[in-house]
Amino acid sequence: MEIDEIVKIIKKQLLEECGKKERFPVEASGRHIHLSREDAEKIFGVGYEFQILKDLSQPGQYACKERVRVIGPKGIIEGVIVLGPFRDKTQIELSLTDTRILGVEAVLRESGDTQGTPGVYISNLDKMIKIDSGVIVAKNHIHMTEKDAEKLQLKDRQLVKVKINNTLRPIIFEDVIVRINNKFSLSMHLDYDEANACFLNRDSYGEIYE
Repeated sequence: MEIDEIVKIIKKQLLEECGKKERFPVEASGRHIHLSREDAEKIFGVGYEFQILKDLSQPGQYACKERVRVIGPKGIIEGVIVLGPFRDKTQIELSLTDTRILGVEAVLRESGDTQGTPGVYISNLDKMIKIDSGVIVAKNHIHMTEKDAEKLQLKDRQLVKVKINNTLRPIIFEDVIVRINNKFSLSMHLDYDEANACFLNRDSYGEIYE
């Protein structure tokens, strides 16, 4: 083999090693609801405060002991967990499978983008409210800080391909949105349909795929 060819091969290997992206955790996010204070008081009582069950991976976010029933045109889902703190507007995040159970349109959106999305009834025992919009299938995304983004060479709102690595069923997700905020903790979020599709487990991790 010519010396020039050997040099090219070595350079290529070095570049590939330097260009490797960092691994990051991948989490499955089950169906849940974010309630506005106004809606929470309608179904739990005036002045009600959530009872914290456990903190979530994203700083300041937590799962509550409270559960609600979500009622759609065709079906009901019991025991939907409430996540805190209060939001400005009530939002329910479901999987595609969940929307079919309820009989509502599956609208893929980023969290917070609820205009024009389906509405449902929400109940807690004998109290019930109706929301005219707010039901979404959350677009998969990666939370990260500015430091994480610099290390991964990514920008806020950038769409990337992510390979979910494991020994059972590695899958590549396209158009994953990057969300950068120094209050975040590095993690990719999938819904349960997506997590099940790639056999997500404790050994799974994500990598930017090019």
